[in-house]
Amino acid sequence: MYKKQMTIQKFLCLAAVIVSAIFFLYTLGIMTDLYDSLYDTMRNPNDVFATDVPGSIVYYNMQEFNRWFLMCSIGQILLAVLLYLTNTHCRRRYYIGNYAATALFTIGGIANAIFAHTYIEIFKGQFLQVDFAALKEHADMWGTLYTESTFWFDLHYGVFALLLIVCALLVYNAVWKMQLMNDEAKLLEEGRRTAR
Repeated sequence: MYKKQMTIQKFLCLAAVIVSAIFFLYTLGIMTDLYDSLYDTMRNPNDVFATDVPGSIVYYNMQEFNRWFLMCSIGQILLAVLLYLTNTHCRRRYYIGNYAATALFTIGGIANAIFAHTYIEIFKGQFLQVDFAALKEHADMWGTLYTESTFWFDLHYGVFALLLIVCALLVYNAVWKMQLMNDEAKLLEEGRRTAR
């Protein structure tokens, strides 16, 4: 049983790194369409309210969030690396550091998912208030991107679903590991009693 559990544990630690990297890439991409379509609508960087397209202020409103979002994704990658630093991927028996690394990754994943969902939904609502007729006119005139797509906003559901699934599986794995360790301790104790 330990062999199967350890194979799954290695896979889960790798999955934690991969999903954290996906989170990081998502933070880099979320502003892409907004930059390409809305940045040029604000002709005066000193007065972001002077715009050709009402509602385009959402691009500037998202700047501070995106900075924090990027730092959160880097933090999640570091928490995934912590799983490897504590040998959670290959340790037969877990110690306090392994449980702590698993807990920190899970807490970070849940916190990031809540943070992202809350703010992305707010900014998605602001984006949907953009005057798309004016944006279309601006895009045709200046040759910039025109989009009404909320793809980058909606993508967070998939990214954070993956992250939360990995978090849940890491917790399940830790509970399974505790159960196996307890069963092993009981067998050893029974063996000692029999040997007496």
